[in-house]
This record gives sequence, C-alpha cells and structure tokens, in this order.
Amino acid sequence: MTAYEIYLPDPIKGKQLIGILPERRKDPSRITQESVLHWAETVFGNGFISKGIYFVETTINENQGNIFPHHFVFRN
Repeated sequence: MTAYEIYLPDPIKGKQLIGILPERRKDPSRITQESVLHWAETVFGNGFISKGIYFVETTINENQGNIFPHHFVFRN
C-alpha cells in the first residue's frame, strides 16, 4: 500500500513528522504532487501552506508492516 509521510522542516530540530496519509485513490491520473500536498494541508491545517511542508512517498508492506521510502517531494 502506498502512503505519504508529511514533514515540516525545522531549522533547529530537523524534519518533524506531521502525519501519514494512506493513498486510497484508484485512478492514478488523479495522484499528483500538488494533490498530495493539498490533501495534507486540508487534513492537518492550512497553516502549513507557507512553511515548506513536503512528503515522502512510501510503500507499506501489509504482511509485515515494514515501510520503504521512495522519494522526497519538496514544496517551495
């Protein structure tokens, strides 16, 4: 299963995990970097819009519960 780890950069503490959103959309054409970031802002609050949130797309192994990161996506 694909999920997105949402992070907020912090100059003192480093990256801070805000939360994890599981991908449930069936139509891959609806999944874009912007749509994931918009979803995160909707779920966790609009206060993150200007704070440079970013996400890491991960795969969660449903049998073992392991998480494997794919790549970082940054927001300017």
